[in-house]
Amino acid sequence: MKVLKFGGTSVGTPDNLRKVKDILAAGQPEKTVCVVSALGGVTNLLHACSDLAAVGDESYEASLAQIEARHLDTIKELIPVKSQSVTFSKIRILLNDLEDIMKGIYLIRELSPKTLDKVLSFGEILSSNIIVDFLNAEGLKTDLGDSRVLIKTDNIHNNANVDFASTNKNITDYIPTAANLVVCPGFVSSNAEGVTTTLGRGGSDYTAAIFAAALDADSFEIWTDVSGMMTSDPRQVAAAHPIEKLSFQEALELSHFGAKVIYPPTIQPVLDKKIPIKIKNTFAPEDAGTTICEDANGDKQFVKGLSSVSDIALLNLTGSGMVGVPKFSFRLFKALSEAKVNVIIITQASSEHSICVGIDKKDIEISQAAIAEEFQLELSLRKIDPLEVETGMAIVALVGDKMREHVGIGGQMFSALGENGISIKAIAQGSSERNITVVLEEKHLSKALNVLHESFFLSQRKRMNLFMIGIGNVGGTFIEQIKKQYNYLDEFENVDLRIVGIANSRQMLFDIDGIDLADWKGQLESKGEKMAPQVFVDKMVESNLRNSIFVDNTANAEIAGLYEGILRKSISVVTPNKIACASDYDTYVNLKSTAREYQAKFYYETNVGAGLPVLTTLGDLIKSGDKIQKIQAVLSGSLNFIFNSFKPGVKFVDVVKQAGVEGYTEPDPKIDLSGVDVMRKILILIRESGLKFELDDIVSESFIPAACMDTKTNDEFYASLEQHDEVFQKLVSDAEAKNCRLKVVATFDKGKASVGLQEIPKDHPFYILEGKDNIVLFYTNRYQDQPLVIKGAGAGAEVTASGIFADVMRIANS
Repeated sequence: MKVLKFGGTSVGTPDNLRKVKDILAAGQPEKTVCVVSALGGVTNLLHACSDLAAVGDESYEASLAQIEARHLDTIKELIPVKSQSVTFSKIRILLNDLEDIMKGIYLIRELSPKTLDKVLSFGEILSSNIIVDFLNAEGLKTDLGDSRVLIKTDNIHNNANVDFASTNKNITDYIPTAANLVVCPGFVSSNAEGVTTTLGRGGSDYTAAIFAAALDADSFEIWTDVSGMMTSDPRQVAAAHPIEKLSFQEALELSHFGAKVIYPPTIQPVLDKKIPIKIKNTFAPEDAGTTICEDANGDKQFVKGLSSVSDIALLNLTGSGMVGVPKFSFRLFKALSEAKVNVIIITQASSEHSICVGIDKKDIEISQAAIAEEFQLELSLRKIDPLEVETGMAIVALVGDKMREHVGIGGQMFSALGENGISIKAIAQGSSERNITVVLEEKHLSKALNVLHESFFLSQRKRMNLFMIGIGNVGGTFIEQIKKQYNYLDEFENVDLRIVGIANSRQMLFDIDGIDLADWKGQLESKGEKMAPQVFVDKMVESNLRNSIFVDNTANAEIAGLYEGILRKSISVVTPNKIACASDYDTYVNLKSTAREYQAKFYYETNVGAGLPVLTTLGDLIKSGDKIQKIQAVLSGSLNFIFNSFKPGVKFVDVVKQAGVEGYTEPDPKIDLSGVDVMRKILILIRESGLKFELDDIVSESFIPAACMDTKTNDEFYASLEQHDEVFQKLVSDAEAKNCRLKVVATFDKGKASVGLQEIPKDHPFYILEGKDNIVLFYTNRYQDQPLVIKGAGAGAEVTASGIFADVMRIANS
């Protein structure tokens, strides 16, 4: 024996009803009770129609005509012509009765609960009659079981209470004598006098559960339009998937907090009998669906699902007069109960100074009035403060029976939310530890669900959302690297890396689903909007995407000035832009502390040495207790390339231009040649060593004539370099005469720092430094006689982009 229930969507169209027939046919010849809802949308139409009639609005007739056409058209499409007349006759009689009742409501301008029950019952009565005739016409011997006769209730209308003694007897007397397949209308019932009543919200599920419990069914199946209860709302979380098994308690928790597949009170009859419930998809019957049963927790999944409720308001009642006062909470909940306000969540401070409850936002006004009336005296005496109401809230619940067996579930939940800048307004957790519930701002709901789903159900997979300003040599190369590595990262690193925002100095483009990297340039040109840095940041923040990273590939001071505001939104920053970390010391320290405070990451490995692990290595030394004594370094890949390529007889300006073509210099080559770029890098190394230092504390010995540095444009600068070529020729000739090579060296020793061009002899480690390579020598307490050496390519789009990529992946793996 099994009981199946098909909801309004499943029986909503003739095509859907054919799917229902196939499902029922597959289960024959097993004894089956099939409970059906009204055709999809008909109950709402009946309600609207009766409301119009009750206020004397003649347009109710149009709604009535729509209901009639819907059912007659269904008959025409489903039932063979030779069999239609009998069905048409039955349905027209029912529709005539409905029309007479509507006319009566219209004439007397009254809609009582008793009459409304009668009106709404027509939805299920009409659909069940049509479905029975359709199944019989298809060769499935089917009887119509009238739920109004079988299910007996009290006299309360719109939400009647079942008389289980008489109901169970009626069902067990009738079903065994009926055909193997019995179709019964859901939702409807009657009192002892035979007057139609209804079972309220979730009534069709309740009807089916009543039948299943009375018959001790082997299983109870709810057929709907989803393949079971999901790990989260699939409209919010694309990665949500069906839950294979749930305990009854887990299903009730998920349903209470927004999982609409079942309505908790309706499954009580089968819960008492421990009859398994299966949630199946009418449109994908081959899918496994979800089984709700007593022994659902044999697997290792300790968190089963996430559920959520929107449109929540928080009511905060506070005051010193509440402390230690008996029955205070009782009076609050009594006032809300008498106002028929459902309390969804409750939290109370241990000091008893405040009570916070969550309610549906539609109940705000009546709640305020009820509380004001109940505590009128205390409010007038200022023993309690005026009620504080917070709107725009949502509830997220983490559910699982086995959560109690695992330490740190709450910590993992709060950490995942905090790292993405999501503040928690209220927390509730029952002593059963089956449910951890938080209240947060509704604008963060989708982000919160995705973050938590990723953390608990896809813990080995993470989606990272990148917003990038600067798509020239370095930025463009970085995009190409992501494109090449995307499948590898997805398969082997479980990272879904998407670029969702890009910008250059003219245009910006956003796509929260990920920009198509196969044609990002074309999309930017055709779909991009005018670039404005603050607008870009505002759009990034408004996108409210989880695991967001801002990547700045520019050398722009204005962009660097945006970092603090970005970090305050818990968005991580990755950048090769040295301006922020090389600005005044207070700004440097503030950026790092802001990142810590808002649980964002601020990574700038490429500030020094491009893709070389210079800062990471230095950081590891300091964290492990070592102390820097001295630093010697060649930190400019562009200057090293220039002086390695500069030979007597070669114009210095030509070598500088070639460095620009190769992508080694900054857009303004004076930044490199002035030594400012190297000064910034050694400054960052000094600061990362734990010392307070400013750029002005570094002695710079420029080898570029002042006249060259006073130029306004690159063209003027190049022209000036050519005019002063003899200066550079003398530098290289003098070095060669001494059998030395020229290197711009940065030094920090005994609290002093300097940057300048030096003649490096053959026996020095810097002499053999080729091409665009950088080298850093760290002399520390542990590395006194032989320094720790880091050497490799220190400039170029490929290595810089790879360093940025590494920082992004550090965040992804954190």
